[in-house]
Amino acid sequence: MGARKGERRIVCENRRARFEFDLSDHLEAGLVLMGSEVKSVRNRNAHLSEAWVGFENNRPVLMKAHIAPYLQATHICHEPDRPRPLLLHAAEVELLREAVRERGLTIVPLALLLDGPWIKLQIAIGRGRKLHDKRHALREADDKREMARALSQR
Repeated sequence: MGARKGERRIVCENRRARFEFDLSDHLEAGLVLMGSEVKSVRNRNAHLSEAWVGFENNRPVLMKAHIAPYLQATHICHEPDRPRPLLLHAAEVELLREAVRERGLTIVPLALLLDGPWIKLQIAIGRGRKLHDKRHALREADDKREMARALSQR
């Protein structure tokens, strides 16, 4: 099954990130991957639960993203948790660097997706939530669920 142009599929999501962080400035970045990593991602053998974005040599790098080894690969295979450079425009890199350095924010990976033949990473700038903010978010979600339930019973 080949990828069609314009087709976008989510491979994996970091659902916890939307709960742990207040997110702003969403971006999409390309990833520098090896061939066996691409095959493994297309088989949905990846997860972002422990992943974060940092800087190495002034370039953004995806850290601790787990991409399982591709079973049909040769003896030369990739390391599952290796750092993977991100592909962004210079202005976007500068935006991320400023947010991390001056405002004390963090760069959070949200989702890994297939965009036609390319593999993209959705990232956002996030500020960590305090415990009382998390409780407030849970309460809002419960209220929305109850309202939807009440409207459906009408």
